[in-house]
Amino acid sequence: MRTTHQPHQPQILVVDDEASNLQLLRHILQDHYRLLFAKDGPRALELARSEQPQLILLDVMMPGMTGYETCRLLKADKVTQSIPVIFVTALSDPDDEVIGFEAGAVDYITKPVSPPIVKARVRNHLSLVGVDELKKTRLEIVQRLGLAAEYKDNETGLHVIRMSHYARILGLAVGMSEAEAEDLLHAAPMHDVGKIGIPDSILRKPGPLDPDEWKIMQTHALIGGDIIGKHAAGMLAMAYDVAMTHHEKWDGSGYPNGLSGEEIPLVGRIIAIADVFDALTSARPYKEAWSVEKTVEFMLGQRDKHFEGRLVDLFFEQMPALLEIKERWAEH
Repeated sequence: MRTTHQPHQPQILVVDDEASNLQLLRHILQDHYRLLFAKDGPRALELARSEQPQLILLDVMMPGMTGYETCRLLKADKVTQSIPVIFVTALSDPDDEVIGFEAGAVDYITKPVSPPIVKARVRNHLSLVGVDELKKTRLEIVQRLGLAAEYKDNETGLHVIRMSHYARILGLAVGMSEAEAEDLLHAAPMHDVGKIGIPDSILRKPGPLDPDEWKIMQTHALIGGDIIGKHAAGMLAMAYDVAMTHHEKWDGSGYPNGLSGEEIPLVGRIIAIADVFDALTSARPYKEAWSVEKTVEFMLGQRDKHFEGRLVDLFFEQMPALLEIKERWAEH
């Protein structure tokens, strides 16, 4: 059974074998949420898959399939594993809570329930779901924008995948946290998004560019910065720095602003290395792929010129991981 409310309201699945408990939770939540109800684990699994609720309130002691078993099956299914589960149960022993959290629950409410506590816990966890959805949507937009740049350029999507993973590897090696390195992985594909604004006659020219064409090509860094915009923090702030500074050089001879040394944001210095390594070791319409050995020799020769020497050394210390990425995402 279900209640009918406005479609924009979050949907919650309430699971309990006792009708009185379902009615109590209905009374507490029905004014603000769309509700689905199930009296056993199998029906809960069925509704979770078909309806994709934003949250599940799950009893533990149910005949046939316990709430713990139901939760484990929800978390083992790719379709339902991201739906947060709150156990609502008369079991109040700390060991029971541990079992619940180990099964994959995000919270634990003991019976008899307090309406204000139920409302607060539900509201808090739904707000976290909203934040996660916002992050996923933002990431999808960023990835689509990076894909748009690939359509404009001769470079393949595999180049972007490889260099993004190279950047993540170097970020971890230099001391970034897992979260920062993950942001860099997702920001890296935006490095050349400004090429959207470069004329095809220049971007796809088979031969070398003349000086005027090269000046226009160099504007793609500024265009990329304009497209992404400035942000206070987070992945988009990182993407802005990546787009603006991945062609700056350690010795100050790069573009668009002639930055040098640590004036260049760390992420720009990292992307410069990852981008050049993949460009040199990949075939292009205008060149053969360089061997890894030749590429390493060239890039070591650019220590403290094009690249920060410390980062080049750290990068090549990760060679087994780099070669694994190169093989996994090889061109065929």
